[in-house]
Amino acid sequence: MTDSVWRAPGMPALLTMIAAGFSGYAVLLPVAPQWAVTGGADAAGAGLVTGVFMLCTVLFQTFVPAALRRLGWGPVLVAGLVLLGAPSLVHLVSNELGPVLAVAAVRGAGFAVLTVAGSGAVADLVEPARRGRAIGAFGLAIAGPQLVLLPLAPWVAETFGYQWVFLAGALPLVGIVPAIRLARRLHARHTEQAAAAAEAGHVHHVGRAAALRRLIAPVGILLGVTLAGGALITFTPQLTGDAVTVTVGLALFTAMAALSRWLVGGMADRFGTHRLLWPFIVATMTGLALVAWAVTGVGGGADDAAGAPAMDASTAPLLVGLALVGLSYGALQNLTMGEAFAVVPPNQSVFASAVWNIGFDAGSGIGAVVVGMIATGSSFSAAFLVAAAISLATLPLALLRRSSAPSA
Repeated sequence: MTDSVWRAPGMPALLTMIAAGFSGYAVLLPVAPQWAVTGGADAAGAGLVTGVFMLCTVLFQTFVPAALRRLGWGPVLVAGLVLLGAPSLVHLVSNELGPVLAVAAVRGAGFAVLTVAGSGAVADLVEPARRGRAIGAFGLAIAGPQLVLLPLAPWVAETFGYQWVFLAGALPLVGIVPAIRLARRLHARHTEQAAAAAEAGHVHHVGRAAALRRLIAPVGILLGVTLAGGALITFTPQLTGDAVTVTVGLALFTAMAALSRWLVGGMADRFGTHRLLWPFIVATMTGLALVAWAVTGVGGGADDAAGAPAMDASTAPLLVGLALVGLSYGALQNLTMGEAFAVVPPNQSVFASAVWNIGFDAGSGIGAVVVGMIATGSSFSAAFLVAAAISLATLPLALLRRSSAPSA
């Protein structure tokens, strides 16, 4: 049952740590780019804020598996939470693009630890037969804070002041105590697994190159949908001057993502992850096309981004498009993570987590930068049509025959 997954040893600490970390992530994701816009940045500059954050996340994610092996889970997790949370307060000093980008870079390093270690811990704590539901619970701990905080953060910033959002950005520090508890459980779990493997007398090793080949399909699909999600999260506050539309749109996006990421886990355990991939790719493409239609005529220059007119007839397709992309954004995160763990042996789970998270964050960063640049040179409509075409290009990956993973 799903309840047993939530109560599995180590899962409560993991979920608490993740919820705290992603609370700080969620409040700044739409607000930090807009903070740079108040300092004079255009859409390209706003996109760079998310792009730099994700670039540094991706760069540091490559070092997390080695850091966990050499330093241990406790020190690495604590360092990651500090780097993600504490720099948020530096935003109180300046809204100029340079300092905002510097904060984004440091926070990206902390986010790298949280993402790789967090999803890797799911594979270590829960056996494969219940992994879809465990990933769903993990996803709910990620999406829950985003459901509340991501759509509210821009409104709080505009209504009460940006300083309150920047204080909330330090919430990852609350996750330090559960992180220490999680580290103790993982150490015990790894000791048990090593003893069991030694008693069985076999440990199957798959090289990194072979594991990477197996991960191309799920990570490629993930990159396509996170490119769409990263662009929408970054630029929705700039697509319309109606604060209610922005709040409702981001709430729909995050609600659908949270619900689908949680509920698709049970379906994945029952039917397998592979056969569920392609419908959600189609949903991503359709949602982006609707957003492109809704924002026809909205440019990405500094003036357009800051003062786009409120929408009337185009509000409905914008909201439906955000909901559709949110649906696929959550579901494909669960499904592609499950696929990543399924196609490599258990002793490569942290490596698979690193590669998966690199795909996630690279997609988010690329989406923000590419859509921002195209919008600045042309329009947001053209930019989201390009994002829809990229999503469509990942469809063949969902139709490939899945590689079977050797057992450890």
